[in-house]
Amino acid sequence: MNLPRIAIDAMGGDHGVRVMVEGAALARRRHDKFKFLLVGDETRIKAALESHPGMAGASEILHCDDVVAGDEKPSRAIRRAKTTSMGLAINAVKEGDCGAAVSAGNTGALMAMGKLALRTMPGIDRPALAGLLPTLKEHDVVMLDLGANTEADARNLVQYAIMGAAYSRIVTGFEKPRVRLLNIGTEDIKGTDSLRDAAAALQGAHLDLTFDGFIESDKINRGDVDVVVTDGFSGNIALKAIEGTARFVTDLLRTAFSSSLRSKFGFLVSRPATELLKHHLDPNNHNGGVFLGLNGLIVKSHGSANAQGVANAVAVTARMLETDITRRISADLAVLGEDALRESRNGAATGEGTEGK
Repeated sequence: MNLPRIAIDAMGGDHGVRVMVEGAALARRRHDKFKFLLVGDETRIKAALESHPGMAGASEILHCDDVVAGDEKPSRAIRRAKTTSMGLAINAVKEGDCGAAVSAGNTGALMAMGKLALRTMPGIDRPALAGLLPTLKEHDVVMLDLGANTEADARNLVQYAIMGAAYSRIVTGFEKPRVRLLNIGTEDIKGTDSLRDAAAALQGAHLDLTFDGFIESDKINRGDVDVVVTDGFSGNIALKAIEGTARFVTDLLRTAFSSSLRSKFGFLVSRPATELLKHHLDPNNHNGGVFLGLNGLIVKSHGSANAQGVANAVAVTARMLETDITRRISADLAVLGEDALRESRNGAATGEGTEGK
């Protein structure tokens, strides 16, 4: 299968051109069907490509030396969409020149530019940022929204569940992913009206997912759920708490193993286990947040991602292009609409029967 080209914002992120090009090259070495539009400073990109001769025939360079700063306000970044590497990468998707865009740049600017250029899909009110988090099981858990929207009503949460399930089917292979809503407790009476209304809607929907009710934040990484749905405010807090805890555990082990000669010996004995832990908690191995709900694919790489992390983000992008995630989401939205229409007709029929009596 010939995949559409992937636009790479080569200027974004903490490490810029060198790592973005190296990551794309690493992804291509694993899957030689990938082709890229590298957007950024032509001189620097060509210099980076010298170390990856296999990329020459698979890449085109779109020169641009203007970059969105990491602390730049989205409103200002939007005004410079036609001159920045991020804006031009997104525009390539809008114009159909590329199937998706990958950037490690400013998240807020990426979301604002993407929404303005690509617009939301029919049936989706707000796009959401979905990411992969490690679990105790072999598969990752999909979580959304991770910060695209600070608030979400019941309708938004149901739409997030549909989009998250479609994404989960791609990355896990499960046909009916287990979906739960993040809440302060698992009891039906817990949480806001929006959460309870969303739970009721998902419980009765005929969708390709299994709705398992609510989940508390301490159970996200247990591996007993495939998709965790929440608003962007709570999701971003939960994500940073999980990432902070992972760093805390890693640093605590490092300190403990260096505290004495006996501890250092213990580290040598347990090194295979600690290396496995480090690998499992490394965000580069779960890299690639996806803005779901847009008329086009935009993937957000960690700003601090190394080449391995960028390669993983590219791989995630390619899998979504292969499986046409937009079509999958549209199909489930259509089912949800049919359910709503059916309930409306049933309600009208019941009302008519009551009046006749």
